[in-house]
Amino acid sequence: MSDHIPAFRVTIEDKDITAIVSPRLINLTLTLCRGDESDQLDIALDDSDGKLAMPPRGAQIAVALGWQSTGLVEMGKFTVDEVEHSGAPDTITLRARSANLIDTFKQPQERSFHKTTLGAIIEAIAFNNELASGVSARLRDTAIEHIDQTHESDAGFLRRLGKKYDAVATVKNDTLLFIPINQSRTASGKALPVIDITRALGDGHRYHSAESDSYTGVRAFWHDERYARRRSVVAGVPGNSKRLRTTFANEADARTAAVAEWQRILRGLATFEMSLALGNPAVFPQSPVTVRGFKPEIDATEWLSTKVTHSLGGSGFTTRVEFETKTEAVEAEREEEKDPDEGITGVVAKWKDVAAKKKKTGQEMAGTKTKLKTLEHLYKTRQAAKRAVKHAWQRIKEMREIIRENSEEPWKPGTADSTDQD
Repeated sequence: MSDHIPAFRVTIEDKDITAIVSPRLINLTLTLCRGDESDQLDIALDDSDGKLAMPPRGAQIAVALGWQSTGLVEMGKFTVDEVEHSGAPDTITLRARSANLIDTFKQPQERSFHKTTLGAIIEAIAFNNELASGVSARLRDTAIEHIDQTHESDAGFLRRLGKKYDAVATVKNDTLLFIPINQSRTASGKALPVIDITRALGDGHRYHSAESDSYTGVRAFWHDERYARRRSVVAGVPGNSKRLRTTFANEADARTAAVAEWQRILRGLATFEMSLALGNPAVFPQSPVTVRGFKPEIDATEWLSTKVTHSLGGSGFTTRVEFETKTEAVEAEREEEKDPDEGITGVVAKWKDVAAKKKKTGQEMAGTKTKLKTLEHLYKTRQAAKRAVKHAWQRIKEMREIIRENSEEPWKPGTADSTDQD
């Protein structure tokens, strides 16, 4: 009968106080976050007899959660920074947080990094803040030609690096971690287990999709000093591409920015929230999750947990999880410098409807007839041919527009184009 009996352990300054806390526990809420927002532990205790001592601010608390049948999972260490006594009935409420980048790294710094790696930069910041460092293998050896930290806190600088490389910087157990947002591994490279959640485990969910008006890719521009002109790269596919405002100093920075923004867009195409009636202490931010028992679109999506809230109290042990779409690593491709269809004024496609009783043939055209490009494929219907030429002609026009824009000067690194999209 211990399958559904919650279990927990609380230690303060390495002293186990579970026996003291257990009969007085009103509720315990643990919120685990992915980014530089600190994890937070809230504990409310019954002090109606007035015999409970007030915990000191600054005390270190460690928590483990789970079930009697399966054991406990360590949730980390937290520092008490708020204590409240209220009544009647008298209640002591304490709030403890993990290390917070905003609080810990707020002192402005002045320094430059030249011809180094991303891993070395993170290690330097961690060392200056008396922390260990953990940088994912995928990012550790990323070359950094030059970057300045000018009157900028370490927290702000880490956020800027995180945005640039689509990564998250956070402090867990006295270690500064810097890992890709879509990585389901620890900084040491150990894979996080895939969590399988069925609808029967939950008592509420919300799915949201915003795919209808989404971009098809992200375009970033860079300044080619060798030829004194602007050039571009695209992550995703051309079409309804989001254009980044900054013209980057080199192609590598443009590729990094385009990939990071495109992955952010892909992750936001669909979101999912779910409350588990029976808490699962194995779910952490960055855990890869599969779900079953919902709509096919939901079940078919690979999910990545972003925020996890464990609650223990009168209603038992429950877990609420927020997910976003899990994405794979993408690449950015350099766009054409010269028009491969120079002189072409239109596109034509032939079609042959072999399924009709009376065999129908014909062709569809987009553009003008002066100099036509014929698509090689023989389409089965008039509608298919019409769609094909429309798409092909649109692609030619888009490419020519990019080539035209890139040939215009002057373009200076770091400047913004007022015609770009946000």
